[in-house]
Amino acid sequence: MIQHKVDYLVIGSGLAGLTYALQVARHGCVAVLTKRNRTDANSSWAQGGIAGALADDDSFELHKQDTLVAGAGLCNEQAVEVLVSEGPERIRDLIRMGARFDTRLDAEGRMTLDLGREGGHSRNRIVHTADFTGWECERTLLQAVRQNPGIQIHEHLFVTDLTLVDTCTGPVCAGAQGLDTGTGQSVQFYARATLLATGGCGHVYQHTTNPLVATGDGVAMAWRAGARIANMEFIQFHPTTLYHPEARAFLITEALRGEGGILRHADGEAFMERYHPLRELAPRDVVARAIVNEIKRRDVPCVYLDVTHLDPVRLRTHFPTVYERCLSVGIDITREPIPIVPAQHYQCGGVVTDLDGATDIPRLYAAGEVACTGVHGANRLASNSLLEAMVFGYRAAQHTLRMAQELPPLQGGAPEPDSDISEAGEKKRNVTQIREQIQKTMQRNAGIVRCVADLQRCLRELEEIQTELEAMSEPYSVEYWETRNTAQVAWLIVRSALMRRESRGLHYVLDYPEPVEAERHDTVLCRCLR
Repeated sequence: MIQHKVDYLVIGSGLAGLTYALQVARHGCVAVLTKRNRTDANSSWAQGGIAGALADDDSFELHKQDTLVAGAGLCNEQAVEVLVSEGPERIRDLIRMGARFDTRLDAEGRMTLDLGREGGHSRNRIVHTADFTGWECERTLLQAVRQNPGIQIHEHLFVTDLTLVDTCTGPVCAGAQGLDTGTGQSVQFYARATLLATGGCGHVYQHTTNPLVATGDGVAMAWRAGARIANMEFIQFHPTTLYHPEARAFLITEALRGEGGILRHADGEAFMERYHPLRELAPRDVVARAIVNEIKRRDVPCVYLDVTHLDPVRLRTHFPTVYERCLSVGIDITREPIPIVPAQHYQCGGVVTDLDGATDIPRLYAAGEVACTGVHGANRLASNSLLEAMVFGYRAAQHTLRMAQELPPLQGGAPEPDSDISEAGEKKRNVTQIREQIQKTMQRNAGIVRCVADLQRCLRELEEIQTELEAMSEPYSVEYWETRNTAQVAWLIVRSALMRRESRGLHYVLDYPEPVEAERHDTVLCRCLR
């Protein structure tokens, strides 16, 4: 086993991880571990933008209220206040580092940010770079990381588990262990403090907008280590993803609805006015359920997002990614509506943290989609995700620096995994089949609309799958670890859904179709309760 000793360890190379790394690198050496390439992060795929109260007609209070409304009564109000008040400065940090956000001339001829508007927002407050904002943010931070000699990024390094050591006060995180997928060697990193910034769990489901790396690794690792996991029943399905036999699920940015896009059936009937007064700009959970209901009502495979009435030049210049991607499968969005269906997009729950990103386990932090800070409640407001990643990645770094400088690096007897990550064809085929089974049962039973009987059946199936995975020999391959992680996270989602006997936000269950005041609390799971 190859051992590395660093001051600070970051698992994940998205906005949360890179924001943290740039801050703590001022006081020590940092290792950033990423399971594939450094740009393979959910952050890079974000199209819409970053929400921030930057306009003259906007305020922290308005942004806060919009977030609380979207969160359906379950947001941590203090966390939301931190998000909206500190968010604008994190956006300015990006601008100072060279982020190229879209601008326009205001009424007085001054250059200002071209702020967009998305569902659930009462003001134009979305900072964006056309429809590839996440990539621009990631590019900016990676450029700053490249210029920082204190940060080293280790690509193609799959983290299998956190390293815990026992102390007189209980287990403490001392780093992480994993596999170098290029060499097949086992690797151990020891650090004063470790940040989980591994993103979400999209590939727990059959249809997702997430990149292939989103297999719930961080939540699963934290669960195995004994950290609390909260609100995993709240899985956000993006209402509009491309539906086409020749293309995998591709997100059609919400900003297109902000521009005036209309949801219709093939015959041209618009339907959102029947579901919400904000129509296409209603919160995502409302829009997603409306689309599912319309697909069932009409017995059709999809509905359509119509932007053909909008300026074609603006569509091509402001939404180049969507325009080109649709054109690649023969759809000219300036001339014909886009066929769309909802797909898994974001997990609102995760590893429980405080306002400084600290978890239950000393020296372990979490930030970004992997964490449950409480800002999203039962439903994330559009474009709050990149903001949360930066705000709480930054706060976790500041807390780390206050605490970790006084603590020496920890070392301990981490178990050494098998260094051979090769596997026989029969075993590989079985693991692949198991993962597909997980995705299909989750899509079928734990999607946008749920019922208790389906969830109970799904839970039993997932428990059988976990038993099967635990019994497999030679488990140390990336495919095995990812499949084990998706199985554990799927179990957490379904178990949490069964614990919530109401419908709220993203959790809609036919047996309990209304919100219940007595159920207005976090759903918290800890491994000792299982």
